[in-house]
Amino acid sequence: MRLPRILRTTPFRLTLLFLALFASAASAFLAYIYVATAGEATRRTDQEIRREMRSLTDVYYRAGVDAVNQSLIERAASERPFLYLLMDPKGQRVSGSIEESPVEAFKGEPTWATFQVTDVDVQGRETKHPARGLQQRLTGGEILFVGADVGADEAYVGKIVNALWGAVVLVVILGLAGGVLVSRNVSRSMASLTDVVDRVRNGELGARAHVRGARDEFDELAQGVNDMLDRLERSMAGHKHAGDAIAHDLRSPLTRLRARLEAAFLDVEAGKGDPRQALAQALEDTDGVLKTFGAVLSIARLQAAGQAPDPVIFDPAELGADIAELYEPLCEDKDIDFDAEFAKDLTVRGNREFLAQALANILDNAVKYTPAGGAIMLRVRRRSSGEVEFSVTDTGPGVPETDRERVIQRFVRLENSRNEPGAGLGLSLVAAVAEAHGGRLELDEGPGKVGDMGPGLRVALILPRA
Repeated sequence: MRLPRILRTTPFRLTLLFLALFASAASAFLAYIYVATAGEATRRTDQEIRREMRSLTDVYYRAGVDAVNQSLIERAASERPFLYLLMDPKGQRVSGSIEESPVEAFKGEPTWATFQVTDVDVQGRETKHPARGLQQRLTGGEILFVGADVGADEAYVGKIVNALWGAVVLVVILGLAGGVLVSRNVSRSMASLTDVVDRVRNGELGARAHVRGARDEFDELAQGVNDMLDRLERSMAGHKHAGDAIAHDLRSPLTRLRARLEAAFLDVEAGKGDPRQALAQALEDTDGVLKTFGAVLSIARLQAAGQAPDPVIFDPAELGADIAELYEPLCEDKDIDFDAEFAKDLTVRGNREFLAQALANILDNAVKYTPAGGAIMLRVRRRSSGEVEFSVTDTGPGVPETDRERVIQRFVRLENSRNEPGAGLGLSLVAAVAEAHGGRLELDEGPGKVGDMGPGLRVALILPRA
Protein backbone atom coordinates (compact mmCIF):
# COMPACT_ATOMS: atom_id res chain seq x y z
CA MET A 1 0.00 0.00 0.00
CA ARG A 2 1.47 3.34 -1.08
CA LEU A 3 1.55 6.04 1.60
CA PRO A 4 0.03 9.46 0.89
CA ARG A 5 2.47 11.86 -0.77
CA ILE A 6 2.60 14.19 2.22
CA LEU A 7 3.78 11.32 4.44
CA ARG A 8 6.61 10.62 2.02
CA THR A 9 8.02 14.13 2.04
CA THR A 10 11.40 14.90 3.56
CA PRO A 11 10.04 17.45 6.11
CA PHE A 12 7.56 14.88 7.45
CA ARG A 13 10.27 12.24 7.71
CA LEU A 14 12.49 14.71 9.54
CA THR A 15 9.58 15.45 11.85
CA LEU A 16 9.24 11.74 12.65
CA LEU A 17 12.97 11.51 13.27
CA PHE A 18 12.95 14.45 15.67
CA LEU A 19 9.85 13.08 17.42
CA ALA A 20 11.59 9.72 17.87
CA LEU A 21 14.65 11.47 19.30
CA PHE A 22 12.40 13.56 21.53
CA ALA A 23 10.47 10.50 22.74
CA SER A 24 13.74 8.72 23.58
CA ALA A 25 15.04 11.75 25.45
CA ALA A 26 11.69 12.20 27.22
CA SER A 27 11.67 8.56 28.30
CA ALA A 28 15.15 8.87 29.73
CA PHE A 29 14.13 12.11 31.43
CA LEU A 30 11.01 10.47 32.93
CA ALA A 31 13.05 7.53 34.16
CA TYR A 32 15.44 9.93 35.84
CA ILE A 33 12.58 11.89 37.41
CA TYR A 34 10.96 8.69 38.69
CA VAL A 35 14.19 7.35 40.20
CA ALA A 36 15.11 10.72 41.69
CA THR A 37 11.62 11.42 43.08
CA ALA A 38 11.06 7.92 44.41
CA GLY A 39 14.54 7.86 45.90
CA GLU A 40 13.99 11.21 47.58
CA ALA A 41 10.66 10.04 49.01
CA THR A 42 12.29 6.85 50.33
CA ARG A 43 15.15 8.80 51.91
CA ARG A 44 12.75 11.21 53.56
CA THR A 45 10.63 8.32 54.94
CA ASP A 46 13.75 6.52 56.22
CA GLN A 47 14.92 9.67 58.00
CA GLU A 48 11.54 10.08 59.69
CA ILE A 49 11.55 6.39 60.74
CA ARG A 50 15.07 6.70 62.19
CA ARG A 51 14.08 9.86 64.01
CA GLU A 52 11.03 8.12 65.52
CA MET A 53 13.17 5.08 66.44
CA ARG A 54 15.71 7.31 68.25
CA SER A 55 12.90 9.03 70.11
CA LEU A 56 11.57 5.70 71.41
CA THR A 57 15.00 4.34 72.28
CA ASP A 58 15.68 7.52 74.26
CA VAL A 59 12.49 6.84 76.21
CA TYR A 60 13.65 3.26 76.77
CA TYR A 61 17.04 4.36 78.08
CA ARG A 62 15.50 6.90 80.43
CA ALA A 63 12.52 5.02 81.81
CA GLY A 64 12.67 1.43 80.66
CA VAL A 65 10.41 -0.85 78.64
CA ASP A 66 7.22 0.08 80.49
CA ALA A 67 7.68 3.68 79.50
CA VAL A 68 8.21 2.61 75.88
CA ASN A 69 5.06 0.50 76.03
CA GLN A 70 3.09 3.43 77.38
CA SER A 71 4.53 5.73 74.73
CA LEU A 72 3.64 3.30 71.95
CA ILE A 73 0.05 3.11 73.16
CA GLU A 74 -0.21 6.89 73.21
CA ARG A 75 1.48 7.35 69.85
CA ALA A 76 -0.53 4.63 68.16
CA ALA A 77 -3.72 6.32 69.34
CA SER A 78 -2.58 9.66 67.92
CA GLU A 79 -2.61 10.74 64.26
CA ARG A 80 1.05 10.05 63.70
CA PRO A 81 1.67 8.26 60.37
CA PHE A 82 3.80 5.51 61.95
CA LEU A 83 3.39 1.81 62.52
CA TYR A 84 4.65 0.43 65.88
CA LEU A 85 5.35 -3.00 67.33
CA LEU A 86 7.04 -3.87 70.64
CA MET A 87 8.03 -7.52 71.22
CA ASP A 88 9.59 -9.33 74.13
CA PRO A 89 12.99 -11.02 73.78
CA LYS A 90 11.27 -14.14 72.44
CA GLY A 91 9.53 -12.20 69.67
CA GLN A 92 6.06 -12.21 71.21
CA ARG A 93 3.94 -9.14 70.66
CA VAL A 94 3.65 -6.82 73.64
CA SER A 95 1.91 -3.77 72.09
CA GLY A 96 1.71 -1.71 68.93
CA SER A 97 -0.46 -0.84 65.91
CA ILE A 98 0.42 -3.96 63.88
CA GLU A 99 0.03 -7.59 64.89
CA GLU A 100 3.29 -9.09 63.67
CA SER A 101 6.69 -8.05 62.44
CA PRO A 102 7.26 -8.05 58.68
CA VAL A 103 10.94 -8.78 59.20
CA GLU A 104 11.84 -12.37 58.50
CA ALA A 105 14.87 -14.14 60.02
CA PHE A 106 15.72 -11.28 62.34
CA LYS A 107 19.28 -11.69 63.70
CA GLY A 108 19.43 -8.73 66.07
CA GLU A 109 21.02 -6.21 63.73
CA PRO A 110 18.97 -3.18 62.62
CA THR A 111 17.00 -4.46 59.63
CA TRP A 112 14.88 -2.66 57.03
CA ALA A 113 11.76 -4.26 55.58
CA THR A 114 9.29 -3.37 52.81
CA PHE A 115 5.81 -4.82 53.18
CA GLN A 116 2.11 -4.32 52.64
CA VAL A 117 -0.34 -3.07 55.23
CA THR A 118 -4.07 -3.69 55.10
CA ASP A 119 -6.48 -0.86 55.76
CA VAL A 120 -10.26 -0.70 55.89
CA ASP A 121 -11.99 2.32 54.32
CA VAL A 122 -15.28 3.89 55.44
CA GLN A 123 -17.22 1.45 53.29
CA GLY A 124 -15.60 -1.55 54.93
CA ARG A 125 -13.43 -2.48 51.97
CA GLU A 126 -9.90 -3.65 52.57
CA THR A 127 -7.10 -1.86 50.77
CA LYS A 128 -3.41 -2.58 50.80
CA HIS A 129 -0.73 0.07 50.94
CA PRO A 130 3.04 -0.22 50.61
CA ALA A 131 4.95 0.38 53.82
CA ARG A 132 8.52 0.42 55.01
CA GLY A 133 10.02 -0.01 58.48
CA LEU A 134 13.09 -0.54 60.68
CA GLN A 135 13.46 -3.21 63.36
CA GLN A 136 16.18 -3.38 66.01
CA ARG A 137 16.89 -5.06 69.35
CA LEU A 138 17.02 -2.99 72.54
CA THR A 139 19.68 -3.44 75.20
CA GLY A 140 17.33 -5.46 77.39
CA GLY A 141 16.60 -7.93 74.58
CA GLU A 142 13.23 -6.49 73.62
CA ILE A 143 12.57 -5.93 69.90
CA LEU A 144 11.20 -2.64 68.62
CA PHE A 145 9.78 -2.07 65.11
CA VAL A 146 8.92 1.36 63.67
CA GLY A 147 7.41 1.67 60.19
CA ALA A 148 5.50 4.10 57.98
CA ASP A 149 2.90 3.90 55.24
CA VAL A 150 4.56 5.08 51.97
CA GLY A 151 1.50 4.66 49.76
CA ALA A 152 0.80 8.40 49.65
CA ASP A 153 4.37 9.15 48.52
CA GLU A 154 4.26 6.52 45.80
CA ALA A 155 0.86 7.77 44.67
CA TYR A 156 2.29 11.30 44.43
CA VAL A 157 5.27 10.09 42.40
CA GLY A 158 2.88 8.16 40.16
CA LYS A 159 0.80 11.26 39.53
CA ILE A 160 3.90 13.21 38.52
CA VAL A 161 5.02 10.48 36.13
CA ASN A 162 1.53 10.13 34.64
CA ALA A 163 1.33 13.88 34.10
CA LEU A 164 4.70 13.87 32.36
CA TRP A 165 3.68 10.93 30.18
CA GLY A 166 0.53 12.80 29.24
CA ALA A 167 2.64 15.83 28.30
CA VAL A 168 4.87 13.61 26.14
CA VAL A 169 1.87 12.12 24.34
CA LEU A 170 0.44 15.62 23.78
CA VAL A 171 3.76 16.87 22.41
CA VAL A 172 4.02 13.87 20.07
CA ILE A 173 0.48 14.47 18.76
CA LEU A 174 1.14 18.19 18.30
CA GLY A 175 4.49 17.36 16.67
CA LEU A 176 2.83 15.05 14.17
CA ALA A 177 0.22 17.69 13.39
CA GLY A 178 2.94 20.30 13.01
CA GLY A 179 4.93 17.93 10.78
CA VAL A 180 1.92 17.45 8.51
CA LEU A 181 1.35 21.23 8.38
CA VAL A 182 5.01 22.02 7.67
CA SER A 183 5.15 19.27 5.05
CA ARG A 184 2.11 20.71 3.30
CA ASN A 185 3.63 24.21 3.24
CA VAL A 186 6.98 22.91 1.99
CA SER A 187 5.26 20.75 -0.62
CA ARG A 188 3.32 23.74 -1.89
CA SER A 189 6.47 25.85 -2.16
CA MET A 190 8.42 23.09 -3.86
CA ALA A 191 5.49 22.31 -6.16
CA SER A 192 5.64 25.90 -7.42
CA LEU A 193 9.35 25.57 -8.19
CA THR A 194 8.84 22.16 -9.79
CA ASP A 195 6.11 23.60 -11.99
CA VAL A 196 8.47 26.37 -13.14
CA VAL A 197 11.20 23.83 -13.92
CA ASP A 198 8.75 21.71 -15.95
CA ARG A 199 7.58 24.75 -17.90
CA VAL A 200 11.15 25.82 -18.67
CA ARG A 201 11.99 22.23 -19.65
CA ASN A 202 9.13 22.40 -22.15
CA GLY A 203 10.56 25.56 -23.70
CA GLU A 204 8.72 28.32 -21.79
CA LEU A 205 11.75 30.43 -20.87
CA GLY A 206 9.54 33.24 -19.57
CA ALA A 207 8.27 31.16 -16.61
CA ARG A 208 9.24 32.51 -13.21
CA ALA A 209 8.89 31.27 -9.63
CA HIS A 210 6.57 33.13 -7.27
CA VAL A 211 8.36 35.11 -4.53
CA ARG A 212 6.02 35.24 -1.53
CA GLY A 213 7.78 38.10 0.23
CA ALA A 214 8.44 36.07 3.40
CA ARG A 215 12.22 36.54 2.98
CA ASP A 216 12.84 32.94 3.98
CA GLU A 217 14.98 30.29 2.31
CA PHE A 218 12.20 29.45 -0.17
CA ASP A 219 12.08 33.06 -1.30
CA GLU A 220 15.86 33.03 -1.65
CA LEU A 221 15.66 29.84 -3.70
CA ALA A 222 12.86 31.26 -5.86
CA GLN A 223 14.79 34.49 -6.39
CA GLY A 224 17.91 32.51 -7.27
CA VAL A 225 15.97 30.40 -9.78
CA ASN A 226 14.45 33.56 -11.28
CA ASP A 227 17.88 35.19 -11.61
CA MET A 228 19.24 32.04 -13.24
CA LEU A 229 16.30 31.96 -15.68
CA ASP A 230 16.77 35.67 -16.44
CA ARG A 231 20.40 35.06 -17.36
CA LEU A 232 19.45 31.96 -19.35
CA GLU A 233 16.78 33.88 -21.25
CA ARG A 234 19.19 36.75 -21.94
CA SER A 235 21.84 34.30 -23.09
CA MET A 236 19.45 32.48 -25.41
CA ALA A 237 18.14 35.77 -26.76
CA GLY A 238 21.70 37.00 -27.20
CA HIS A 239 22.71 33.89 -29.12
CA LYS A 240 19.62 34.18 -31.30
CA HIS A 241 20.33 37.85 -31.84
CA ALA A 242 23.97 37.04 -32.62
CA GLY A 243 22.94 34.55 -35.25
CA ASP A 244 20.45 36.97 -36.79
CA ALA A 245 22.98 39.79 -36.65
CA ILE A 246 25.73 37.76 -38.26
CA ALA A 247 23.40 36.59 -41.01
CA HIS A 248 22.18 40.15 -41.62
CA ASP A 249 25.48 41.97 -41.24
CA LEU A 250 27.48 39.63 -43.47
CA ARG A 251 24.93 39.60 -46.25
CA SER A 252 26.09 42.88 -47.80
CA PRO A 253 29.86 42.22 -47.76
CA LEU A 254 29.33 38.69 -49.10
CA THR A 255 27.11 40.07 -51.85
CA ARG A 256 29.81 42.63 -52.77
CA LEU A 257 32.43 39.86 -52.74
CA ARG A 258 30.34 37.72 -55.08
CA ALA A 259 29.73 40.69 -57.41
CA ARG A 260 33.45 41.47 -57.62
CA LEU A 261 34.32 37.85 -58.24
CA GLU A 262 31.67 37.63 -60.96
CA ALA A 263 32.93 40.85 -62.58
CA ALA A 264 36.53 39.61 -62.41
CA PHE A 265 35.49 36.28 -63.94
CA LEU A 266 33.76 38.04 -66.84
CA ASP A 267 36.79 40.29 -67.39
CA VAL A 268 39.12 37.31 -67.43
CA GLU A 269 36.79 35.48 -69.84
CA ALA A 270 36.87 38.50 -72.11
CA GLY A 271 40.63 38.70 -71.88
CA LYS A 272 40.57 42.09 -70.16
CA GLY A 273 41.45 41.29 -66.56
CA ASP A 274 44.43 39.88 -64.65
CA PRO A 275 43.54 36.65 -62.79
CA ARG A 276 46.20 37.22 -60.14
CA GLN A 277 44.88 40.71 -59.41
CA ALA A 278 41.34 39.33 -59.22
CA LEU A 279 42.44 36.68 -56.72
CA ALA A 280 44.30 39.26 -54.65
CA GLN A 281 41.24 41.47 -54.57
CA ALA A 282 39.10 38.45 -53.59
CA LEU A 283 41.50 37.59 -50.74
CA GLU A 284 41.38 41.19 -49.53
CA ASP A 285 37.59 41.17 -49.60
CA THR A 286 37.55 37.82 -47.80
CA ASP A 287 39.80 39.19 -45.06
CA GLY A 288 37.41 42.09 -44.70
CA VAL A 289 34.46 39.71 -44.37
CA LEU A 290 36.31 37.64 -41.76
CA LYS A 291 37.24 40.80 -39.84
CA THR A 292 33.61 41.91 -39.96
CA PHE A 293 32.50 38.46 -38.80
CA GLY A 294 34.95 38.56 -35.85
CA ALA A 295 33.80 42.04 -34.82
CA VAL A 296 30.10 41.13 -35.01
CA LEU A 297 30.73 37.91 -33.07
CA SER A 298 32.67 39.77 -30.37
CA ILE A 299 29.89 42.34 -29.99
CA ALA A 300 27.27 39.58 -29.82
CA ARG A 301 29.28 37.66 -27.20
CA LEU A 302 29.57 40.72 -24.98
CA GLN A 303 25.91 41.65 -25.35
CA ALA A 304 24.78 38.07 -24.67
CA ALA A 305 26.98 37.65 -21.59
CA GLY A 306 26.01 41.02 -20.12
CA GLN A 307 29.43 41.30 -18.51
CA ALA A 308 33.09 40.92 -19.38
CA PRO A 309 34.27 37.28 -19.35
CA ASP A 310 37.20 36.21 -17.15
CA PRO A 311 37.80 39.61 -15.50
CA VAL A 312 41.12 40.29 -13.74
CA ILE A 313 42.57 43.25 -11.88
CA PHE A 314 45.48 44.92 -13.68
CA ASP A 315 47.26 48.24 -14.19
CA PRO A 316 45.65 50.18 -17.08
CA ALA A 317 48.85 52.17 -17.58
CA GLU A 318 50.65 48.97 -18.63
CA LEU A 319 47.94 48.24 -21.18
CA GLY A 320 48.17 51.81 -22.51
CA ALA A 321 51.96 51.54 -22.81
CA ASP A 322 51.68 48.29 -24.78
CA ILE A 323 49.16 49.82 -27.20
CA ALA A 324 51.25 53.00 -27.54
CA GLU A 325 54.34 50.96 -28.39
CA LEU A 326 52.34 49.25 -31.15
CA TYR A 327 50.86 52.39 -32.74
CA GLU A 328 53.72 54.86 -32.41
CA PRO A 329 55.56 53.44 -35.48
CA LEU A 330 52.34 53.63 -37.54
CA CYS A 331 51.97 57.30 -36.67
CA GLU A 332 55.59 57.99 -37.64
CA ASP A 333 55.05 56.32 -41.01
CA LYS A 334 52.06 58.61 -41.63
CA ASP A 335 53.89 61.71 -40.32
CA ILE A 336 51.57 62.04 -37.32
CA ASP A 337 52.87 63.33 -34.00
CA PHE A 338 52.06 60.73 -31.33
CA ASP A 339 52.29 61.30 -27.58
CA ALA A 340 51.06 59.42 -24.50
CA GLU A 341 50.50 60.17 -20.80
CA PHE A 342 49.91 57.47 -18.17
CA ALA A 343 48.98 58.10 -14.55
CA LYS A 344 50.44 55.82 -11.89
CA ASP A 345 48.85 53.65 -9.22
CA LEU A 346 45.66 52.89 -11.14
CA THR A 347 43.77 49.60 -11.17
CA VAL A 348 40.84 48.37 -13.23
CA ARG A 349 38.96 45.09 -13.26
CA GLY A 350 38.07 43.60 -16.61
CA ASN A 351 39.03 41.44 -19.55
CA ARG A 352 42.43 42.69 -20.72
CA GLU A 353 42.09 41.31 -24.27
CA PHE A 354 38.73 42.98 -24.92
CA LEU A 355 39.96 46.29 -23.49
CA ALA A 356 43.09 46.08 -25.65
CA GLN A 357 40.95 45.45 -28.73
CA ALA A 358 38.70 48.40 -27.86
CA LEU A 359 41.67 50.73 -27.37
CA ALA A 360 43.20 49.49 -30.62
CA ASN A 361 39.95 50.23 -32.47
CA ILE A 362 39.93 53.80 -31.12
CA LEU A 363 43.54 54.35 -32.21
CA ASP A 364 42.85 52.73 -35.59
CA ASN A 365 40.16 55.31 -36.26
CA ALA A 366 42.39 58.13 -35.03
CA VAL A 367 45.29 57.08 -37.30
CA LYS A 368 42.91 56.50 -40.23
CA TYR A 369 41.23 59.91 -40.12
CA THR A 370 44.06 62.14 -38.90
CA PRO A 371 45.90 63.70 -41.86
CA ALA A 372 49.67 63.92 -42.14
CA GLY A 373 51.11 66.61 -39.92
CA GLY A 374 48.40 66.06 -37.33
CA ALA A 375 48.70 64.80 -33.75
CA ILE A 376 47.29 62.03 -31.60
CA MET A 377 47.36 61.94 -27.80
CA LEU A 378 46.73 58.79 -25.74
CA ARG A 379 45.98 59.28 -22.04
CA VAL A 380 45.27 56.96 -19.12
CA ARG A 381 44.19 58.89 -16.03
CA ARG A 382 41.92 58.92 -13.00
CA ARG A 383 38.87 61.14 -13.03
CA SER A 384 37.73 63.16 -10.04
CA SER A 385 34.92 60.62 -9.59
CA GLY A 386 37.51 57.85 -9.14
CA GLU A 387 36.78 56.29 -12.53
CA VAL A 388 39.61 55.31 -14.87
CA GLU A 389 39.63 56.87 -18.33
CA PHE A 390 41.34 55.77 -21.55
CA SER A 391 41.15 58.68 -23.99
CA VAL A 392 42.43 59.25 -27.53
CA THR A 393 42.41 62.79 -28.91
CA ASP A 394 43.23 63.54 -32.57
CA THR A 395 43.24 66.52 -34.90
CA GLY A 396 41.19 64.89 -37.64
CA PRO A 397 37.88 66.09 -39.06
CA GLY A 398 35.99 64.94 -35.97
CA VAL A 399 32.34 63.90 -35.72
CA PRO A 400 29.48 66.42 -35.67
CA GLU A 401 27.64 66.51 -32.37
CA THR A 402 24.40 65.42 -34.01
CA ASP A 403 26.05 62.22 -35.29
CA ARG A 404 27.94 61.16 -32.16
CA GLU A 405 25.21 58.87 -30.85
CA ARG A 406 24.58 57.38 -34.28
CA VAL A 407 28.23 56.75 -35.13
CA ILE A 408 28.62 54.07 -32.43
CA GLN A 409 25.88 51.94 -34.01
CA ARG A 410 26.89 49.02 -36.18
CA PHE A 411 27.64 49.63 -39.86
CA VAL A 412 27.10 53.39 -39.57
CA ARG A 413 29.64 55.36 -41.61
CA LEU A 414 29.60 59.13 -42.11
CA GLU A 415 29.97 60.77 -45.49
CA ASN A 416 33.58 61.83 -44.88
CA SER A 417 34.58 58.21 -44.24
CA ARG A 418 32.97 56.53 -47.23
CA ASN A 419 36.29 56.30 -49.09
CA GLU A 420 38.15 54.80 -46.11
CA PRO A 421 38.35 51.01 -45.62
CA GLY A 422 36.24 49.48 -42.85
CA ALA A 423 32.78 48.19 -42.03
CA GLY A 424 31.63 50.70 -39.43
CA LEU A 425 32.04 48.31 -36.47
CA GLY A 426 35.03 49.78 -34.62
CA LEU A 427 33.21 52.11 -32.24
CA SER A 428 30.31 49.62 -31.92
CA LEU A 429 32.75 47.10 -30.45
CA VAL A 430 34.21 49.76 -28.14
CA ALA A 431 30.73 50.66 -26.87
CA ALA A 432 29.93 46.97 -26.27
CA VAL A 433 33.19 46.51 -24.34
CA ALA A 434 32.47 49.60 -22.22
CA GLU A 435 28.94 48.40 -21.42
CA ALA A 436 30.15 44.89 -20.55
CA HIS A 437 32.62 46.40 -18.06
CA GLY A 438 30.01 48.61 -16.43
CA GLY A 439 31.50 51.70 -18.07
CA ARG A 440 30.58 54.00 -20.95
CA LEU A 441 31.91 55.53 -24.16
CA GLU A 442 32.03 59.32 -24.60
CA LEU A 443 32.69 61.27 -27.79
CA ASP A 444 33.62 64.96 -27.61
CA GLU A 445 35.23 67.57 -29.81
CA GLY A 446 39.00 67.50 -30.00
CA PRO A 447 41.42 70.44 -29.58
CA GLY A 448 39.45 72.53 -32.11
CA LYS A 449 40.12 73.96 -35.57
CA VAL A 450 43.80 74.75 -36.19
CA GLY A 451 44.59 75.81 -39.74
CA ASP A 452 43.33 73.21 -42.16
CA MET A 453 42.95 70.58 -39.41
CA GLY A 454 40.32 69.94 -36.83
CA PRO A 455 38.21 70.25 -34.94
CA GLY A 456 39.35 66.76 -34.04
CA LEU A 457 37.73 64.13 -31.90
CA ARG A 458 38.21 62.96 -28.34
CA VAL A 459 37.06 59.39 -27.63
CA ALA A 460 37.02 58.35 -23.95
CA LEU A 461 36.50 54.81 -22.67
CA ILE A 462 35.55 55.23 -19.00
CA LEU A 463 35.61 52.29 -16.56
CA PRO A 464 34.52 52.11 -12.93
CA ARG A 465 37.28 51.98 -10.34
CA ALA A 466 38.23 48.52 -9.14
